[in-house]
Amino acid sequence: MKFRIIATLFSLILLTTTGCSLPKVTLFSESDQPLEEYTLAGKGKEKILVMSIDGIISGRARRSLLGSRPSMIQQVAAYLQRAQGDENIKVLLIKVNSPGGTVTASDILYHEIKTYKERSGAKIVIAMMSLATSGGYYISLPADVIMAHPTTVTGSVGVIYLRPNFTGLMDKVGVSVGVNTSGPNKDMGSPYRPATDEENALFQDLTDDMARRFIGLVTQHRNLNKDQVQQIATARVLLADEAKDLGLVDSIGYLDDAVNKAKEIAGLNKEARVVAYRRYEPQDDTIYNPAIQTTNDTPSALAPMLSQLAAVSEAGFYYIWPAAIGQ
Repeated sequence: MKFRIIATLFSLILLTTTGCSLPKVTLFSESDQPLEEYTLAGKGKEKILVMSIDGIISGRARRSLLGSRPSMIQQVAAYLQRAQGDENIKVLLIKVNSPGGTVTASDILYHEIKTYKERSGAKIVIAMMSLATSGGYYISLPADVIMAHPTTVTGSVGVIYLRPNFTGLMDKVGVSVGVNTSGPNKDMGSPYRPATDEENALFQDLTDDMARRFIGLVTQHRNLNKDQVQQIATARVLLADEAKDLGLVDSIGYLDDAVNKAKEIAGLNKEARVVAYRRYEPQDDTIYNPAIQTTNDTPSALAPMLSQLAAVSEAGFYYIWPAAIGQ
């Protein structure tokens, strides 16, 4: 509580001691505010709902100097639940800008999007932005149409197991950790000692099994042939043209092209409404607004990068392109 009060006072000082115009700063959490529908373009009864999935895919709450916000999974689930009750939503247009995230969080979002599509009967269009790699691609698989931006980086269809290792530091400072285990593999992956050859082999088996699930889903959803599967199984990143040639995306275009494609596949007229859910009404709102919650609630420019690094700081299996962490 004391920390929240100090952070609030700090924000007030920022507002009162500068003569320049600042972005909107919300001093209190918006997580309790209901999602409200706002029209971005068009008119009429039938709708295209726009949703953004932006950043590292994680089930962890998002923390800042002014408190915490719901996790990405919680926000997307709330968005889809709100949409579920509106039969006039004919297309869900999802903007994806993500390097991926944890295996489980990515799989949960994949399941939530797929389940929404099955229950609602709505079409799904994915509009890839800068990044839609690994888990960012995984969550795109239920779509009827996947459209990449001309400069999208996608692919990285694979799994990485990340774990910290403190052995070098511990050797330097002369610290060790004593461990008793009930079985020879109970502390496999421990950051306090090097992994054995047997443990590395076990971790590789687990990683390969999870990769096979990922590649299997890509093959199923995208109807790929053996040659295409072999190429994507290298887990390399791809530019939009390469991804299209390999069958990972259907077309290349801009957001307005994605909107037009959404209207086409759902048989909507040109004046169909494009809508989004917000927890408050932002100024000059457009389809390019990147977030479900658009609060600029931190005075530090480093906070987004630090938040992303924190999201992958725990040992675990990730559908992620690690080179993009912190960008």
